[in-house]
Amino acid sequence: MAFEATKKEWCELYTFFRLLADGRVALGTAEAKAGDMFWPVAMIQREEHDGTRRYYIEEETIRIEGETGVKTMSREDFGIVADLILKAVKSSSENDVTSPDGVEEFLDEAAIFDLEAKTEDRTDFSIAFWHSEAPLRGFNVRSRLSAMNPLLDGGRAANLKLEQTGIKFATPTVNKINALPESPNEVAERMMMIERLGGVLKYSDVADRVFRSNLLMIDLHFPRVLTEMVRIMHLDGISRVSELTEIIKQMNPLKIKDELINKHKFYEFKIKQFLMALALGMRPAKIYTGLDSAVEGILLVDGNGDVLCYHKSEKQVMEDFLFLNTRFEKGSLEKDKYGFLERENGVYYFKLNAKIGLVKR
Repeated sequence: MAFEATKKEWCELYTFFRLLADGRVALGTAEAKAGDMFWPVAMIQREEHDGTRRYYIEEETIRIEGETGVKTMSREDFGIVADLILKAVKSSSENDVTSPDGVEEFLDEAAIFDLEAKTEDRTDFSIAFWHSEAPLRGFNVRSRLSAMNPLLDGGRAANLKLEQTGIKFATPTVNKINALPESPNEVAERMMMIERLGGVLKYSDVADRVFRSNLLMIDLHFPRVLTEMVRIMHLDGISRVSELTEIIKQMNPLKIKDELINKHKFYEFKIKQFLMALALGMRPAKIYTGLDSAVEGILLVDGNGDVLCYHKSEKQVMEDFLFLNTRFEKGSLEKDKYGFLERENGVYYFKLNAKIGLVKR
């Protein structure tokens, strides 16, 4: 019997099967293309609700070892099913995709019951490269064929505070600003209205103390840089991190010397450091100590279904990939509680929300 799952769930499974069938993965380039180097995949470890499974790649078979015993399956079959899943995902305009014929029976035989792996450490699965006894490397799967989890999605914990100064607004004026109708650009419209009425919005603080400290681990002035990038994203409609960084270099909110900006590439360096921290486990509401989590890299499925590998050991490529392929996104105003004037201890603040994801193309 057929069943439905989201494109995101199917893409994680597709990636898993593709690697088992191919027995290798291409290292991606900074431009999100397949490079010339491949890493051989020897074994993949995946968590199910009833325990850990290890999938050993042999010449023509996949040997599956789990709590309940050992079985072997044809490697070629994993490739056939991967192609069926890819075709179904590409041909569907809906987010929920029905399982292609024969796939459910195959999943039963392979003892796969959870389309998305059940892990506590935010990895989708772990890979032993080169040799099955090699150390396991944890990965997140991100697919351009489906919705992608953001790199930074802190909800209210990722709110940044601007203090409203310049002129003291009466309560009716504040109500008028906050009552501007809903629209894709309502945050920018409210900010522009504040400025039109003589108000000034200047950086004040990070709303959440843990997130503040996490950002200070990147740089003692990084919260200000991040806030300016989010502000420009709303006001100018520019969302790509690399383009916003260029504008930040011109603005120079930290008032640092030209040599530091242009020769040392200070702003690029700090932003790449931040993106890497996010990719490897920094979260807004969890104390970040600079130690990487179990996630060591990203497996990106491109629009054609090719799987590209980015691992922290290839640091420069992964940093450049994140820098060139991420953008700021707008979170829900209702859910994340930002984008309006609110009073705190007699002072009005306007909150912005930081949310960063991978670009679709």
